Amino acid sequence: MIPLTTHSLEKLERLFRQLGFRLRYEKGNFRTGACILQESRVIVVNRFLDLEAKIQALVEVLADVPLDTVALDQLDDKQRQFLLSIKQTKLEI
Repeated sequence: MIPLTTHSLEKLERLFRQLGFRLRYEKGNFRTGACILQESRVIVVNRFLDLEAKIQALVEVLADVPLDTVALDQLDDKQRQFLLSIKQTKLEI
């Protein structure tokens, strides 16, 4: 389980950037906390969510995103280990 801290959110943001995604925090009519814009590698997160909900939304997106080996090769060991721990963990809401 990921600690629900600002540091964890920053780690997730860095991980998404390293994987080639852009994160945008915007307002909108979201049914969930975040969404991926049609294969454009842009993830939009509802900016009105609290810290816990932002982290949960990003973890859910990351768990569902298919990763290629090229993206994994760009990560350092700590980021790769962090990513694999997220991929193996199911969120309990």
